[in-house]
Amino acid sequence: MSSLLNESDLRHETAVVWLEDPENLDYVRQALDKLARRRGKPRYERDGRMVGYTELDPRAEADPDSGLYRRRVFFLLPHDRDTEPDGVYQTGAPGEAIDPRTLEPQRAGEKTPRSQQGPAAAIATSS
Repeated sequence: MSSLLNESDLRHETAVVWLEDPENLDYVRQALDKLARRRGKPRYERDGRMVGYTELDPRAEADPDSGLYRRRVFFLLPHDRDTEPDGVYQTGAPGEAIDPRTLEPQRAGEKTPRSQQGPAAAIATSS
């Protein structure tokens, strides 16, 4: 799912758990995954690596058909800017990329100059 999440999808979030320091990342990709539990580190079955996830409150209900909970997972792929700074995302960013510094429980996060164009753009716009 893209960075354009519905706030209603996030209403039961209680925490964002980071597996890596978000200050070191220009952007993270976010996806709304169907997971077996409300809390705890979910299984990760994508390329790349999971860098964070959300946890849900006890009132969050599982999907009646699948029995799974919708939770956000934050991740990076092998060709993302953090591992390939001169690669395809040297400038620009994937559609689902958001600045991890803008993430909070129940808030989708935002695109910023840093997330979309890299740290040099963030420095240029703050001068």
